[in-house]
Amino acid sequence: MAYSLARSYVPYLAPGAITVITVIGLPFLADIALSFTDWDGVSAIHWTGLTNYSKLLRDSEFWASFEHNVGLLVAMAIIPTAVGLVLAFAIGDFITRRFSARVAAALRACIYLPQVLPMAVVGIVWSWILMPQATGGALDAALRAIGLGGLGRDWLGDPHWALWSVMGVLIWFQLGYPVVIFMSGLSRVDPALYEAAELDGASWPRKLWHITVPQLRPEIYVVLLTCSIASLKAFAPIYVLTRGGPGGATDVPSYFSYVEFFEKTQVGYGSAIATVLVLLILVLTVVFMRVQERGEDR
Repeated sequence: MAYSLARSYVPYLAPGAITVITVIGLPFLADIALSFTDWDGVSAIHWTGLTNYSKLLRDSEFWASFEHNVGLLVAMAIIPTAVGLVLAFAIGDFITRRFSARVAAALRACIYLPQVLPMAVVGIVWSWILMPQATGGALDAALRAIGLGGLGRDWLGDPHWALWSVMGVLIWFQLGYPVVIFMSGLSRVDPALYEAAELDGASWPRKLWHITVPQLRPEIYVVLLTCSIASLKAFAPIYVLTRGGPGGATDVPSYFSYVEFFEKTQVGYGSAIATVLVLLILVLTVVFMRVQERGEDR
């Protein structure tokens, strides 16, 4: 009976399975195989074993790119999750009560709007905004208009400020995702919990910390995991905004792999970087899932 039932699902599962194997599985296996070779993409392939990985361990640029990725992790996962949780609770608890559900929905849509914009468009617009005043940068012009012109600078061209500028753009871009997820999760929280807390005189921060956070723990795990993976894979914002510059100040592993693979035509070395990045994402996923399971058990 169980066998016949399983066979009945095969026609429905087969297209998805074939797609995953073709689009993800085979390219990943090919990437692993190429990471053990020396190849420029045109000439004959030479097997080199672990040479690319040993080179990777000694490559200071590679490790510097990982340090920069920590900044992206903060900008795309940690800060949006924390701020998004507060905003979602404020919209659901304060805005909806004081104004109306329509106002809350409109505000939620405005916060989520950057998520539906193509990253290429976002990067181009923000590169215009962050240009120096001499080239028509909107941010420096606004600072000068309010008497803070001394704070203006080349935000994406200064090695000390480029990564911080990219992080600011990514916080703005990523914030809408956790807000929508958390507001969806709040719909399943029993309102009686908040009513009981209000009767006991609990303040707004206490309701957030002692009721909202524990009730939304599954959503928090999902947001942290997906945003962390997105930060490790971040390529488009770096490519559009800075191309890893100035002087490698915003280089990250995904862009570093692209440069080695396509621009320097060191296909084997670029594949090794990509393989390490994929393995890191898999490890991160397993760790998050284990932590989530333990939290649910407790």
